[in-house]
Amino acid sequence: MELVQDYYATLGVPPTASEEDLRTAYRLAARRFHPDVNRSPGAAIIFRDINAAYELLSNRQRRSEYDQVAHAATAPPSLRVETYYSRQFLKPMSEPQLVYALVKITPELEVSLTSDAPMNLCLVLDRSTSMKGPRLQHLKSAVHRIIDECRPQDHLSVVAFSDKAEVLVPAQHPTDPRMIKALVSTMRPDGATAMLQGLREGLRQIERNRDTRYVNHVILITDGRTYGDEEDCLRLARDAHERGVGISGMGIGEDWNDQFLDNLASITGGSSTYIISPNMVSRFLHERIRSLSTAYAERARLITAPATNVDLNSVMRISPNPMALAATPQPIPLGTIDGLSPTSLMLQFHVVTQDAPLGEFYIGRADVSAEVLGSTQRAERIVEDLSITISEDDVDEDPPAELLDALSKLVLYRLQDRAREAIASGNIAEGTRKLEYLATRLFENGQEDLAQAALHEKENVLSTHTLSDEGAKRLKYGTRALLPLLGDGKND
Repeated sequence: MELVQDYYATLGVPPTASEEDLRTAYRLAARRFHPDVNRSPGAAIIFRDINAAYELLSNRQRRSEYDQVAHAATAPPSLRVETYYSRQFLKPMSEPQLVYALVKITPELEVSLTSDAPMNLCLVLDRSTSMKGPRLQHLKSAVHRIIDECRPQDHLSVVAFSDKAEVLVPAQHPTDPRMIKALVSTMRPDGATAMLQGLREGLRQIERNRDTRYVNHVILITDGRTYGDEEDCLRLARDAHERGVGISGMGIGEDWNDQFLDNLASITGGSSTYIISPNMVSRFLHERIRSLSTAYAERARLITAPATNVDLNSVMRISPNPMALAATPQPIPLGTIDGLSPTSLMLQFHVVTQDAPLGEFYIGRADVSAEVLGSTQRAERIVEDLSITISEDDVDEDPPAELLDALSKLVLYRLQDRAREAIASGNIAEGTRKLEYLATRLFENGQEDLAQAALHEKENVLSTHTLSDEGAKRLKYGTRALLPLLGDGKND
């Protein structure tokens, strides 16, 4: 798929830029992004693109040819990127100052409730002995519902795994829902959890119809831990990402490894979910597939390159499907851009402004690309340069309500994370203090069930000096689920 790239935007100049303007912009870009001066992982990628843009635009003939092609291919942008800052004015200081940037990616065009892009979907289902009883019954019912909701243009496959993997439904158009549901109903609980076998077979089914025009995705549902093959599973996920395939994970109960499932999903830009009880499987599976079926763009990614006096501390996907994203390696996979809700990312920067001149202060660059699906299918790239202002004056600021709302909920998620870290390191007093504070904040936000869970876990830690598996997951995924509720006027 051809990448729609604006070389002028890459260099930060208008199409009318003179040759001197190009040279000036290139020198500025070299000071910001050259790997010899900027060691951030994304800087080398961005500088490579800047070099390509300058080489083309500084050649008169190639620039003329590019201008003709670019003009002929001119189309309204398919995606829009907007940035909101927690602080737009900083004073000169030697100590690092904290700045949050909320980056929103939204479709420019109106989107219907269903995308015209087909899904190439494989459900990889744990049928090990621990799934016996209500878990497996609810899982079958949830899959039956998904079969009924699939569209004729979709491809669906179902793989069951325990010690070995078995293809219950080979990849096919769901033209005979009754037959497909009958095949799913044959699944019986038995054996241990060998996740690598299930993932490998699921990706084979995806490969049969993999196409850049499709939403290619594996959904893994499990209630247990896989032993001895986690690294192999992660390598498989990295290979899937290279081929444009996403992986999402859903864990039932408390005996699965949440850190592993988070890592597995984040490698491909997918999502991970905690299903607290079997009767909730259908709801969570339906919601995940709904977001895939309304995909506006696929295989989205973010490249970040903070300035030399700025550190990028964390990247958090706020919505949809909130997850902490690793800032390295770059690019950062974002997966699917939902057509019905914005993709919102919270970037946390530490900024050193000592000796910085007054006026505009450059924080860094966010480079977003994605493959827009449907009849307008094309790969699009948007460059967003981030900057604030250095001022010696005291400036009264009123950050956007949406950003403040997101930060208030992000604090809750990070509180449970820090409590977990403190307890794991043996600092029980600090961990229980944070759990108590978390409960207080949750009560203030109207989240009484989660608040009670935090207090219950505090008492459990005082007795056992460890978090329970159930309590840790409930607080982690419960506070994370609050993040997409932006601007709703609730729980503020």
